[in-house]
Amino acid sequence: MELKQLEYIIQIAEDNNITRAAEKLFITQSALNQQLLKLENELGTQLFVRSRNNWHLTQAGAIYVENAKSILLIKKETYNKINDLLEIKEGTLKIGLTPERGTDMFAAIYPGFYNKYPKVKIEPLEMTVKEQQHAISQGNLDIGFVTLQQTQKTKDTYIPICSEEIILCIPSSHPLAHLGGRLREPLPEISLNHFVEDSFAVMRNGSTLREIYDDILAEDDISPPILLETRSCQTLFELVSEGICCSVLPISYASSSSNVSYFSLRQHPVWEIAASFKKDSYLNQAAKELISLCKEYWERKMSGLR
Repeated sequence: MELKQLEYIIQIAEDNNITRAAEKLFITQSALNQQLLKLENELGTQLFVRSRNNWHLTQAGAIYVENAKSILLIKKETYNKINDLLEIKEGTLKIGLTPERGTDMFAAIYPGFYNKYPKVKIEPLEMTVKEQQHAISQGNLDIGFVTLQQTQKTKDTYIPICSEEIILCIPSSHPLAHLGGRLREPLPEISLNHFVEDSFAVMRNGSTLREIYDDILAEDDISPPILLETRSCQTLFELVSEGICCSVLPISYASSSSNVSYFSLRQHPVWEIAASFKKDSYLNQAAKELISLCKEYWERKMSGLR
């Protein structure tokens, strides 16, 4: 069994297409097809049901891919342990970053990481939390940097980095703005029941923040009108700052703008920023250093809001 052959079959399975897989593997389609046929002949069964645009695994193929991933993971962890033992600071780390905040964090911490591990290549991938969780479970991601609630955690391992309060932001022109507070001060508590007639900008469905917002509305049995759905927390804050609508967002996106008034919500919702990786897998020294730098980044960011 050749390890390269394992990688070939896994790639075909992930793309459901031999042409796309060949492009990603930087080999010709005919060469990849020959490798597949050679393996199928050796096994005495087909691994894929072929069609023009969508290949999918047979039952035998699913067994092969599942075990191929396990074999490659064993190889990777073996090399990581030996590299750590010999203090060889080389290798590759595939990491997941949530859109916007994750990429901002990575830009801030990467120079420090590079100074210590210049020969470790990092492959950052911008992915939603659920996409990261799936990639980790499949062995396609070494570390995911995620923001989520306890109920959203999978069976994989999570290293807590910090928790962050989700707050209500309203324009200073709002009739209740005078009751609100400012950053670095204890925020007055309020219920969204007072804002049932106000328009809100919210994150799109599928995001952790939208789930938190929807849970609050369900608990209060209200449904304020939605002005805009977006993928950007920064956009949420800007809309409030411009006096256009209200919003619920993580406190790290707030600023000391005189155009915005802040409240703690009655439910005091929080989400956890965490580093996640496959359960029982080996975390090498480079990965630990990256997580440590991430913790320092969020400690600095949160201390500036207190």
